[in-house]
Amino acid sequence: QVQLVESGGGLVQAGGSLRLSCAASGGTFSRYAMGWFRQAPGKERDFVAAISRSGQRTAYADSVKGRFTISRDSTRNTVYLQMNSLKPEDTAVYYCAADLDSGTLPTIGAWYDYWGQGTQVTVSS
Repeated sequence: QVQLVESGGGLVQAGGSLRLSCAASGGTFSRYAMGWFRQAPGKERDFVAAISRSGQRTAYADSVKGRFTISRDSTRNTVYLQMNSLKPEDTAVYYCAADLDSGTLPTIGAWYDYWGQGTQVTVSS
């Protein structure tokens, strides 16, 4: 009953920035911790960032810490991923996810209940 739709992906050169958006519908946004994951071709889906239900707590993968920022806007039922200083190794399909069960910051994909369709991010060297 919860639908997540990502947008904002595209092609950018190394060092550039993108902001991804994930619009949630069909549920109570404030009840869900939200996360971003990414998957490159031939690789496993990896955790990128998570934000608590209140938006007061965040967690990041070491590979993106200091470059990416996750945030949420309760008035728009939307979670964002601001990506700065992009590197070619950031190239992947990025997915947003929602977790109702966790009261903290889930960093494992299996813990999430709902997933978006993904948006492609390509960073050229």
